[in-house]
Amino acid sequence: MTENLDFLGQLDPDDPKQASQQIANKLRAAILTRRLQPGDRLPSQPDLAARYGVARETVKRALELLRAERLIVTRQGSGAFVRAQTQRAVELRPHIEAAFERPHVAIDFAGFSGETLRDALSEVLDKVRAGYLTPESIAVRVLISDMTAPMALPARAETQSDDPAVRERAERITRRAADGILDQVGELGDLGLVPSVTVEVRMHRASPLFKLYVLNREEVFYGFYPVMERTVSIKGEPMAIYDLMGKDVPLFHYAVADDDASHGTQFVEASRQWFDSVWSTIAYRYEA
Repeated sequence: MTENLDFLGQLDPDDPKQASQQIANKLRAAILTRRLQPGDRLPSQPDLAARYGVARETVKRALELLRAERLIVTRQGSGAFVRAQTQRAVELRPHIEAAFERPHVAIDFAGFSGETLRDALSEVLDKVRAGYLTPESIAVRVLISDMTAPMALPARAETQSDDPAVRERAERITRRAADGILDQVGELGDLGLVPSVTVEVRMHRASPLFKLYVLNREEVFYGFYPVMERTVSIKGEPMAIYDLMGKDVPLFHYAVADDDASHGTQFVEASRQWFDSVWSTIAYRYEA
């Protein structure tokens, strides 16, 4: 975002509004007109200060105005981002990449299979292999449902009940994603590209009804799995099932703010506590 800031314009010396308000107005306009897209990183405070010829404190006040309006989120060490309250799964990538710019990376996922996480990690990990991203440690935890156990969902639509054949199909999907994450992340440690790498998958016997991503314990993406009836091929025969649809579902974005009492901070803390509680109680090791 720092190469060309012409779309942000200049301050008007005849405008009676304070410089911080003018800067906030220009950034707000860029966000609302989608010149800055959900998930985009804003220009840095030094870049904005240089462009407008103001002190960094003035820029900081402008960003505070936008944060109060819930248009942006700020993360220490990473900068400010356009809030992504309704981002789709593919838009996780810039946030995951930003997480990998920190020295110590921690990613927790809970949901059905982790396919979206696997795909989002793939491009970012390529940048680690190429040396563009150089974290000192990576810790990834994945929490998924054990599809070898009877489940309420996915289910056979005709009987509206658990079906072993339906679960076998779901198990293949979850294993493919889980094994991919284990292999991709684990390889960085095996090759010595990152000094400290831990990646672990655990399972539980509850049906997956939502997906949850916790990035560096400071940022959360949360979305619901709609339940839909659709026909799939099982053992070569068409079967109507009630399935969990995770692709392209809206994800709600929360981040830790400077104010510990903020809604985002409270949601992130509650998400972390929920994940840790399941991880340390009813979850058990996944056998690859």
